[in-house]
Amino acid sequence: LRCSSGVWGGLVQAGGSLTLSCATSGFTFGDYAIGWFRQAPGKEREFVAAMRWSRPSTIYADSVKGRFTISKSNAQNTVYLQVNSVKPEDTAVYYCAASIQFTMETREYFNWGQGTLVTVSS
Repeated sequence: LRCSSGVWGGLVQAGGSLTLSCATSGFTFGDYAIGWFRQAPGKEREFVAAMRWSRPSTIYADSVKGRFTISKSNAQNTVYLQVNSVKPEDTAVYYCAASIQFTMETREYFNWGQGTLVTVSS
């Protein structure tokens, strides 16, 4: 999987929006789930959101509900994470990964993308 931030240099001002992309070319998902995670400086990697590839099911961490939206494009084989009203505490490296389980458990995910840095300026 390959992650990108969709903003130049991964820098965005507080209050703004951005969309992260996870390109899945060459990976056949079937009923797999795709998850987004983030790791802030000095902190452990945490779950953000996930969706099933073949069913309209999504789950979100409580900390991002209402501001983050996960979606996909079958035609583009891409999973997106839209982030609205960004806050400085959203600054982190964002990763996407796949799982055979529809879960928030980080250990169940594999095929991690390289990560993309998002920096939110106040």
